[in-house]
Amino acid sequence: MSYSFSELDFLKPELGAEYTGSGTHFAVYSAHAEQMELCLFSADGKREEARLPLPKREGDIWSGYIAGVGPGTVYGYRAHGPYDPRNGHRFNPNKLLLDPYAKQVVGDLKWDDALYGYTIGKDDLSFDERDSAPFMVKGVVQDPDFDWDGDQAIRRPWTETIVYEAHVRGMTMTHPKVPDHLRGTFLGMASEPIIEHLTKLGVSAIELLPIQFFPNDRYLEEKNLTNYWGYQTLGFFAPQSRYLSSDKITEIKTMVRKFHAAGIEVIMDVVYNHTAEGSERGPTLSFRGLDNASYYILSPDDARHTFDTTGTGNTLNIANPMVMRMVLDSLRYWVGVMHIDGFRFDLASTLGRQDLEFDRQGIFFSAIRQDPILAGVKLIAEPWDVGEGGYQVGGFPHPFREWNDKFRDDVRRFWKGDGGLVSSLSQRITGSAVQFNHSDRGATSSVNLLSAHDGFTLMDTVSFNDKHNEANGEDNNDGHSDNHSDNMGAEGATDDQGINDNRARRRRNMMATLMLSQGVPMIVAGDEIGNSQHGNNNAYCQDNEIGWIDWSGLDDPFLTFCQKMIALRKAHPELRQERFLTGETSEDGRIEIAWYKHDGTFMDDGAWNDGELRVLGVYISRSVHTPDSEKMDGLFMLFNAGGDCEISLPEVNGIDHWQRLVETGADDAFEIIDVDSPITLYRESVAVFAPKGATEPPKEADTAERRRWFNFGRKPK
Repeated sequence: MSYSFSELDFLKPELGAEYTGSGTHFAVYSAHAEQMELCLFSADGKREEARLPLPKREGDIWSGYIAGVGPGTVYGYRAHGPYDPRNGHRFNPNKLLLDPYAKQVVGDLKWDDALYGYTIGKDDLSFDERDSAPFMVKGVVQDPDFDWDGDQAIRRPWTETIVYEAHVRGMTMTHPKVPDHLRGTFLGMASEPIIEHLTKLGVSAIELLPIQFFPNDRYLEEKNLTNYWGYQTLGFFAPQSRYLSSDKITEIKTMVRKFHAAGIEVIMDVVYNHTAEGSERGPTLSFRGLDNASYYILSPDDARHTFDTTGTGNTLNIANPMVMRMVLDSLRYWVGVMHIDGFRFDLASTLGRQDLEFDRQGIFFSAIRQDPILAGVKLIAEPWDVGEGGYQVGGFPHPFREWNDKFRDDVRRFWKGDGGLVSSLSQRITGSAVQFNHSDRGATSSVNLLSAHDGFTLMDTVSFNDKHNEANGEDNNDGHSDNHSDNMGAEGATDDQGINDNRARRRRNMMATLMLSQGVPMIVAGDEIGNSQHGNNNAYCQDNEIGWIDWSGLDDPFLTFCQKMIALRKAHPELRQERFLTGETSEDGRIEIAWYKHDGTFMDDGAWNDGELRVLGVYISRSVHTPDSEKMDGLFMLFNAGGDCEISLPEVNGIDHWQRLVETGADDAFEIIDVDSPITLYRESVAVFAPKGATEPPKEADTAERRRWFNFGRKPK
């Protein structure tokens, strides 16, 4: 078949390969190329059938329209221009390049020296003339039509959001009720057994580890390992092909539609800070060959080298307007075409760098906030990168929420028994106001987590003192060494029932703390069933039983506990407020929050500074009251990391009789009983009380004194 560009002017604003119904318009950006060739391939991608110079250049966009070319057409680009690495240019037309806007990627990247623009064995100033097409993945023209059957975005408020972080393969590979042919796929992820598990658990949003197209890493393949997590994106518009059970990308739309039908939002973990091409010594797969000097930040000292704030070899140059457009177009595509509900941005501090420095008013954040499509979806930042000044927890602007590693670390340390943590704990359970209560940000700015894909699972946090990453092939040198973990008497799995009972109690305490804290809770998949990675805290390359959830080891009692704690959170608006609580007293004498010692009196300087104190009490009520709201709301919560302790319950807001809702140290943690003060609080336990009866609210309250202690509890450590 012969191909030729039409002389008709089909100039379209879209970049990428856009099917018009009668042909396809191709457009790609490159500011420094001298010629751009479109390469068309046979359906299996093995035979190049045409190589056509794109006929139009409008500004820096190269384009052309071919009538009769439609969905299923396999294609790529070759870019001609200077090969001048010292000035940042690495054009090499011998290298087939993936369209950055490709909506689907076919084939497997077969690692070969021909994929590199320079000659392997020589320095990167050399020039390699071998054709990379036989080893390269290609793009596929798509038909955008899909029957969404009335599907709409859910747009659930942050105050009602509970995030569940999961991996498509990890979630489904060993689940006994997921059909074998669907395991590891989008359709398996949205299969009835998985959705049933999530709905029974009570989570409201699933946050998927990267599902945009990423290749395997060469160095991992050479060690017989795999890029499991997927933080090496190459195609920002294309779904990961290994997660498809067929050649139809509509499978991801089906997954989203099924999650929405179950009331579950879908959040994507996205990696716009770098790409899979690595440093200047990496392969030439797409961006580097199209326009290295435009797509990447180059070293200000030597343009031959890439500037790296991500630890992966390169940093995407979103200060370039067309690169920024690509990122925004990608986000809008996933929202508008794929119906995604939100995004978690990997190493998001890199996206906020302006002239290499982090700027919370930078162009990326401004572009997001003014965008009518993106400003309304869920936006979560991983608020750090590896560059100087990259740790920015609390530094992102509204409407971003942020992963809060301070919550993870302080909660782990408190329950491990470290001293001097009551003040830090008070900050975490009230939304980490020191970090987030500024610039009109709300208490839901903090995404609270006990664990995530990166680090120990919750079970491993109570089962291992040290990381065990030997299987990663890096002599156990990778991954964090300071995990604030405690094996409680044995390293790893044990038959000692006493140790196992203590581990179960500590997991209950940490999960209860998560669900009782202001902010947005996030659970990592498998924590609710006691999943272990056998001490591996960096399972990025373990696409096997280490990285997959072990459904055969399901911990039914803990799963039930998690379900009930989530239900408790949903039943009590006090636990999920938008506004930060203060120590103020309302005109009618109502107290929003107050901190208590075990004897029922307010916390004081001596208590806050007592390094041996292991128990903390807090009363919270709703910060916003309406005429039809209950007069006697509020919860009293106790967090005890020490031994058995006699507790005097406070009289507050007219409440002098309490009902116990939760006691993690009791045989039946959720047995509801009336209690009379004083009570005995079990060792290492969390207890929650609700009002049973009430008297008139006090006419006067020691507002200044109580606010003083509240602010003391919030001070930075």
